[in-house]
Amino acid sequence: MTFDPAPPAPGVVVPRPAATVMVVRDRRYGFEVLMLRRNVEAAFVGGAHVFPGGAVDPTDGAAEVAACCTGRDDAEASVVLGLESGGLAYWVAAVRECFEEAGLLLAYDAGGSLLSLVEPDAGARFASHRAELNAGRRRLVDICGRERLELATDRIHYFAHWITPEGALRRYDTRFFVAAAPPDQTPAHDAGETVADVWLSPDEALARHRRGEIELIFPTIRMLQAIGRFSTADELLAAAAALDTVPAVLPRVVADGRGLRILLPGDPGYDEAAGAPSGDVW
Repeated sequence: MTFDPAPPAPGVVVPRPAATVMVVRDRRYGFEVLMLRRNVEAAFVGGAHVFPGGAVDPTDGAAEVAACCTGRDDAEASVVLGLESGGLAYWVAAVRECFEEAGLLLAYDAGGSLLSLVEPDAGARFASHRAELNAGRRRLVDICGRERLELATDRIHYFAHWITPEGALRRYDTRFFVAAAPPDQTPAHDAGETVADVWLSPDEALARHRRGEIELIFPTIRMLQAIGRFSTADELLAAAAALDTVPAVLPRVVADGRGLRILLPGDPGYDEAAGAPSGDVW
């Protein structure tokens, strides 16, 4: 059963557009996904392990940024997301947030190769770019211009669409993407919003959560379960690239004798469930 999102009821918080990217890499046995631990003092899901991502910024949809994207224009991106326009901004947000939070920049250099930060001078230069970007003193498009880069939006594939339940004070309309890790870059948390970075297989991340070693929020758990069905990163990326339809999922939170329960479209009682304060289930 799919969900066709309707306009929120009066008084309901309107979800903010957001993009999250699951960066994956193949290992000898299976594959791993990059996860970041959020600062415990963060206003949203503090202490949880998440994928790089965040809200779509108005500048992500600027025409000058679109001109820096490779292999995907706004018309095509919007069709993929089921939007009339503005779809490419989600891909740009995924690239920007991944660089800001994890230090990985999904881009091509002037020679058409994936950006390499192996050389110390390149690493230092892009660390400075990242610091300026996080401080709001430099834009992603400025970095592209200075370094003659094109954003590798053709290597980022749409995978899932989740909307924070009604009743939450902070809501997001989030598009999840998947991308291969650039081979010549090393992730590094930003030591601000994120305080640790780790590569984990989907099964190991879920196992650590069950043991109480790491905190995961509901959509992260469901994404790990979804990508954990694949044997390799390449298999996952190929499947994501071939997806024709990605349904929107709007969970609903209900209270019963055992506390709050999350219902998904198709679950018994979903259609009858009314919005309730949902906390940080997203």
